[in-house]
Amino acid sequence: MKYNELNITKYKRAKRVGRGISAGQGKTAGRGTKGQGARTGSSAKPGFSGGQNPLMQQLPKLPGFRSHRAKAENVFTDQLEQFSGKTVTTDLLATTGLISSPYVRVKLLSRGNLTKKVTVKLQAASESAIAAVQAAGGTFEKAERMQQPKTSTKANK
Repeated sequence: MKYNELNITKYKRAKRVGRGISAGQGKTAGRGTKGQGARTGSSAKPGFSGGQNPLMQQLPKLPGFRSHRAKAENVFTDQLEQFSGKTVTTDLLATTGLISSPYVRVKLLSRGNLTKKVTVKLQAASESAIAAVQAAGGTFEKAERMQQPKTSTKANK
């Protein structure tokens, strides 16, 4: 086969719908019978379900739905008494057993009173907890959450 022997048409002619029975696309012109899709100018937005709540809006309301966002674990100011003079991070809290893992999001909340100076580096804290840490002579610094190391699911070959 040679390039000059290829049998290619320049363009595909658009189907002329609604031009009678013999044209093959006559009468309803492929639009079915009546209804919203048969009318001119009909173009429902994606996900539109005829006025009922679309599926993507129903899903969070169905039973068994759960958010995939990890909830923050709470640590209280009175629990920081044992770390006097240290820098409190998620690693330190995980090793002492106050949180489940060093990779979770941690929020410091105010409870009891803090008397010892502590430097806190966590993801979040309430205003009253920050005030309590600063009143004891410590500081609060917002830190990014540690990312869990990626593990390969494929076996090494």
